[in-house]
Amino acid sequence: MSKQKEKRPMTRSHTLQSHLISPSDTNHLQTIFGGTVLAYIDEAAAIAAMRHSGKIVVTASVDSVDFHSSVKSGDLVNVEAWVAATGRTSMVVYVHVSVENPATEDTKTTTTSFVTMVAIDSSGNPTEVPGVFAETDAEREIIDMALSRKSGE
Repeated sequence: MSKQKEKRPMTRSHTLQSHLISPSDTNHLQTIFGGTVLAYIDEAAAIAAMRHSGKIVVTASVDSVDFHSSVKSGDLVNVEAWVAATGRTSMVVYVHVSVENPATEDTKTTTTSFVTMVAIDSSGNPTEVPGVFAETDAEREIIDMALSRKSGE
């Protein structure tokens, strides 16, 4: 049986990273460099894809990045990623970045992104990955977003 016929739950790939933003992460306006956010997104997407596939992965494309609000020095940033769709060897990973106020527990979305990762074998060749399925309504929404982007809707 090929791995593509096997399906794994989205929760298997869930990745959460937290970062405390320091002045060295920010520009002259004291807001985070976009490139720093992109590095966080790429790393979280890779970890989620490796958890899902059990393979080493490479970034094939950053399909979209939408910046919704800024992040300032001293902010706590949470980066969450889930595998939302799969192809034969590729995985579309949804990444949600938010800023958190630990004192009030308020959070706000700062960035959302879809990244395509490809699983590779020990020779560096693309290798098959399992499918993915949702177990909750929130996960189904993420899968729907990924699939609608893929179909161009």
